[in-house]
Amino acid sequence: MSILADENTRIIIQGITGREATTFTRDLLDYGSKVVAGITPGKGGWEVYGVPVFDTVKQAVAKHPAEASVISVPPGMVRGAAFEAIDNEMKLVVIVTERVPRKDVVEIVAFAKEKGATVIGPNSLGIISPHKTKIGMVGGRADDVKKAYREGNIGIISRSGGMTTEIANLLTLNSIGQSTCISVGGDAIVGSTYLDLVPLFAKDPQTKAVVIFCEPGGTAEELLSEYVKENKVKLPIIAFVAGRFADEMPGVRFGHAAAIVEGNRGSTKGKIEKFKSSGIFVAEKFSEIIEIIRKNVQ
Repeated sequence: MSILADENTRIIIQGITGREATTFTRDLLDYGSKVVAGITPGKGGWEVYGVPVFDTVKQAVAKHPAEASVISVPPGMVRGAAFEAIDNEMKLVVIVTERVPRKDVVEIVAFAKEKGATVIGPNSLGIISPHKTKIGMVGGRADDVKKAYREGNIGIISRSGGMTTEIANLLTLNSIGQSTCISVGGDAIVGSTYLDLVPLFAKDPQTKAVVIFCEPGGTAEELLSEYVKENKVKLPIIAFVAGRFADEMPGVRFGHAAAIVEGNRGSTKGKIEKFKSSGIFVAEKFSEIIEIIRKNVQ
């Protein structure tokens, strides 16, 4: 099994005729993902690599039922696109667009919660269930994805899209496969955090452990630590915390919009202390992820 998506998940792409979306549409098709339709207002009747294009989501799903949508439209149009997808019963919405206004993201997340949908992103590269499906841009070209990812029992959650693939590649090179790998997005507000996703992995019989990639800034890691401790979560979690130098540079921005350290709030030191107090394993070096998995995952 996997979480959120599998080989049967049917996908639509909103903004499919844009340059970026056209490129990753081909990558998804090459990987075997079931892309059934695309949406660009005013371009209904077009095709992108054989995928039919419609003016609205409603028109698309009337002819091609789907469960998931990838949104690749300008930032100011994301809110409308997400609401349209969720209104038309998309259960998974992956937003790859960057610089979406925070107010819009808050409204999207609230609407999704009301309708029972899951939002990944914004500023996400997407998700992969190796050898089953890929939704979004994570991993790049299909040939590269097939080399970096292999099917197995380790979940991955990363605030960095690129590091999602780096972790998967590290595991694959050491003959350790993955169940589902998720780039949650690097913005200050995202639809799904570690706290939202770890419980899903904990219920997945395929997943035996989860690796999370963390950065300075925000409190998502601290909240996860508290949840794990309070709920006595048994699923092994291995954390790698990047950017420890940022603790010595108050106010520095580390890579993503969410990664701003203010005093001790969001510091890597604070995150690591919280992780250790809750029983979450901390890899001091990137390569140590493998050692921890081999010692603690059956």
